Amino acid sequence: MTRLTQMHPAQQAGILCNDPQFQKFAAIRSGLPGTQFCASASAQYLREACNIASRRELNTDAAAQTKFAALRTTFDAWAGRIAAPNS
Repeated sequence: MTRLTQMHPAQQAGILCNDPQFQKFAAIRSGLPGTQFCASASAQYLREACNIASRRELNTDAAAQTKFAALRTTFDAWAGRIAAPNS
């Protein structure tokens, strides 16, 4: 089984957008606490957060990759998967 971190960023993003915890996180970050996005709304949130038109761009756009990595870190800290980064 391939680990998430070994996948292309676009694949990681696709899996992330189907994660119920990420769907809740995306809704909260979009100003809709108490709700949970569907996968397509989560994908839209991710595209806007990374300033891309398609998740495929994550495989080739270095700036989008940096934004995606930061978003994943923020989400992982929010979800309790990692310690919160120091600000």
